[in-house]
Amino acid sequence: MAELVVVGFDNPTDADRVLTELTRMQKEYLIDLEDAVIAIRSQDGAVRIKQSVNMLSLGAATGGLRGAMWGSLIGLLFLNPLAGFAIGGAVGAGSGALSGNMIDYGINDDFIKSIGDTLKPDTSALFLLVRKSQPEKVLAELSGYKGHVIRSSLSPEQEAKLQAALERTHPPSPSEGVEAAGTMTAQPS
Repeated sequence: MAELVVVGFDNPTDADRVLTELTRMQKEYLIDLEDAVIAIRSQDGAVRIKQSVNMLSLGAATGGLRGAMWGSLIGLLFLNPLAGFAIGGAVGAGSGALSGNMIDYGINDDFIKSIGDTLKPDTSALFLLVRKSQPEKVLAELSGYKGHVIRSSLSPEQEAKLQAALERTHPPSPSEGVEAAGTMTAQPS
């Protein structure tokens, strides 16, 4: 069973940075994500949702391939497989795009919108549906992103470990600028 985790961040770019890091970890088989979505609330209060799985293009591609295959087979019956391939591919791509647009994969869109509406302006949230992971290694990589757990289906112990990892300090990234580096060096050890 997959675990749902929603982590909020105090700026609009951290959710993207964490998702990029998680994608890298997925390539290293440290985490297996079923779905990941980013909600960003802009200064004017509008919520923008970025899906990690584009169902429209996925539906069009698979529909096009299925339509081309079936069109070719039907075209063979009428001794014109090339026309069947072209017509079947076009019809399949159109119907696949339509069905892909209507499918809600992974995390429920209404849930994402309801949490997104609660975000403060100029913040972001990362919604994760995690199939499995190597918790110690993932938490070590995510330490210091200054996020807070908004909602999760994790056990209280696992949620506390995640929150502790997110609160640990880390050296500033290039996107945080030279000012942050200056304040880090000015602090006494």
